[in-house]
Amino acid sequence: MPVHPPRSSLLIHRINTTSGAGHKELKKRLPLPEAVARHHTHDIKSDQSCSAVIQEIAAPVSTVWSVVRRFDNPQAYKHFVKSCSVIVGDGDVGTLRQVQVISGLPANNSTERLEILDDESHVISFSVVGGEHRLSNYRSVTTLHPSPAGNGTVVVESYVVDVPPGNTEEDTCTFVDTIVRCNLQSLAQIAENQAKRGVNKSIK
Repeated sequence: MPVHPPRSSLLIHRINTTSGAGHKELKKRLPLPEAVARHHTHDIKSDQSCSAVIQEIAAPVSTVWSVVRRFDNPQAYKHFVKSCSVIVGDGDVGTLRQVQVISGLPANNSTERLEILDDESHVISFSVVGGEHRLSNYRSVTTLHPSPAGNGTVVVESYVVDVPPGNTEEDTCTFVDTIVRCNLQSLAQIAENQAKRGVNKSIK
């Protein structure tokens, strides 16, 4: 383990492009492996917004992934989630979860479907398919890959969502970016604490 491990750092990268050009913009701002960048290519309609948040974490990919991959336990690092219950499936692709959010947000609950869970490539994706909220047609993709220095993890989370009536694209991105940013900062703290303790297993 390096004497001076990398500190967590976070950058927000706005992708307001169309027809799948998003990953080109993302790569331009922060070079990513092609295998990673392709997961963040989104087809964006005129009434949708798209963005990505990048978090560098001073912990191994295996440690970070053990937290992120738990589709049944998002509240482990997502502080806006009050509770979660799996309503269909056993954790494989197609599994549905019912998420209750904390008070104070413009939402009560969300029904979400697991779209991708790739333990080899460290990719997880889900879409919102129901619930009481304003984030219609929301889809998120999160990828993990080793940091350039080789002693940490780079987490990229991108999303596409409809712009709610009465809101601007900028308003929508600012709101969702804030939530994603808080989630990833929490993830960094948890994973780094696990790495310091030598823990490498899923949070229960």
